[in-house]
Amino acid sequence: MPPAFQNESTYRNYLEQDKEGEFDSLFDGAVAKVKREVLGKKFPMYIGGKEVYANEEIVETSPIDGTLIGRFQKGTREHANQAVAAALAAFDDWRSRDYKDRVKICRDAAQAFRKQKFVVAAILSIENGKTRYESVGEVDEAIDFLNYYAMEMEKNKGFARKAVLSGSSKEVKAGFQGAPGREEKITIALRPYGVFGVIAPFNFPISISAGMSSGALITGNTVVFKPSSTDNMTMLTGLKIYEIFKEAGVPDGVFNYITGPGSEVGDALVASKDVSGIVFTGSRATGLGMIKETYDLGLQKVFVVEMGGKNPTIVSKTANIDDAVAGVTSAAFGYDGQKCSACSRVYVHESVRDDFVGKLVERVKEFRVGNPLEKGVYMGPLISGKALERYKMSVEEAEREGRILCGGGMVETGLKGAYVEPTVVELKQESRLMHEEIFVPILALNTFKTFDEALRKANDVEYGLTAGVYSGSRKEIKEFLANIQAGVVYVNRRTSSTTGAIVGAHTFVGWKHSGLTGKGTGSRFYLQQFLREQSQAVVK
Repeated sequence: MPPAFQNESTYRNYLEQDKEGEFDSLFDGAVAKVKREVLGKKFPMYIGGKEVYANEEIVETSPIDGTLIGRFQKGTREHANQAVAAALAAFDDWRSRDYKDRVKICRDAAQAFRKQKFVVAAILSIENGKTRYESVGEVDEAIDFLNYYAMEMEKNKGFARKAVLSGSSKEVKAGFQGAPGREEKITIALRPYGVFGVIAPFNFPISISAGMSSGALITGNTVVFKPSSTDNMTMLTGLKIYEIFKEAGVPDGVFNYITGPGSEVGDALVASKDVSGIVFTGSRATGLGMIKETYDLGLQKVFVVEMGGKNPTIVSKTANIDDAVAGVTSAAFGYDGQKCSACSRVYVHESVRDDFVGKLVERVKEFRVGNPLEKGVYMGPLISGKALERYKMSVEEAEREGRILCGGGMVETGLKGAYVEPTVVELKQESRLMHEEIFVPILALNTFKTFDEALRKANDVEYGLTAGVYSGSRKEIKEFLANIQAGVVYVNRRTSSTTGAIVGAHTFVGWKHSGLTGKGTGSRFYLQQFLREQSQAVVK
């Protein structure tokens, strides 16, 4: 029997043991260690286990205050092709290993993450501006992905099942469908494809990257991994993933680390005939563009993609308003709304609109915006200057088309980063801001008269990632669950209305333009996307 899976839950465990002070001390110590020993260096790429340097560098700074994180390599198409060649050369040996060897390596990687948890979390906070709680929780999720997928491989015995087709004492001279014959021993096996390009996002550069990469690796594929390297940079966390996989025993060439712009490195992975699949989390435009380019080139690849969301929450007239306010504000403004699963639209029954808005605005104004490395800060900086411009343009658009209920401005922190107010706007359903993903801390509000109207409005987007509802009516909850067009849905969830899927409990899957395969991460079906089926019949 495989070991029982258990979620990591670090902060919760410290809190329940009345050791929050120790949690904070460990994080603060890790931040000091990272600043003292890690930041500011020149970092290589790794191809086939060897350090590789490019002719040009990418300078990465922290969105918190502009601190130098490091100088990374500006990889080119040639580097990407070298990495693909290294991954292809390593594939035969890696796929031929007993699946239990790959399981052990993934569990060892989980243990390595566990030992370095606070250091990895500190790097993450410095690099993309998350608070300590978000960062430690993300490292926990990476550990969960590794352990959960290891358990799934063991439970399914490497995804192979056997059957026997009984023989007959009679024979025929010429075969035909259903003809009698001798006994056949049949194995239905799932086999890896080959090389996967793993193209990671900036907002969950540890958990999503580790999850996508381990999904490919544990099933016997090899990987060329590209962290976010252009505007929203998270290359140091990507390097940490490489180092942990290396420490866990992943052989040279099986996992290759490449930094560089998507127009060079990413495009080379998409265009390469030796890349069998792409795993991607990011914007819909980028995801669909990669798929189109692949088939325009006459190539065939597996795509495992998650492409964002425009996630709604419905607040019924029978809702517990306090729960709804708590869940919506957490979902809308956690990590500055820079989550694919963030709540960006809320539909409130007109009879409770004033009560909800009053409490919502009061709650939002309590959020502390500032240096995310400090205890008690809820919102840090936006990831980049482009994100700030998107925020400002969206606020201006909301002022023209509706009204600002709270927020909309900059926050003076004394730091160099882009710090903004959490913002609530009231808009008509037709507004662009009610339909397009903007990835900033702006929550758009609209009212409804009937629950059917709320469902129609909630579904009136091209995305279908997450959704939430607050209602005291069984009939409304049943209608919501039957008709909402989203892959991850929550009912009356106070902690968050649309975010916070837990590995092994909730699958995280996008419908419509939020995904492609209809299968989600952290679920029993995820690994099968990295495998192709083969039926083997043997007659003795």
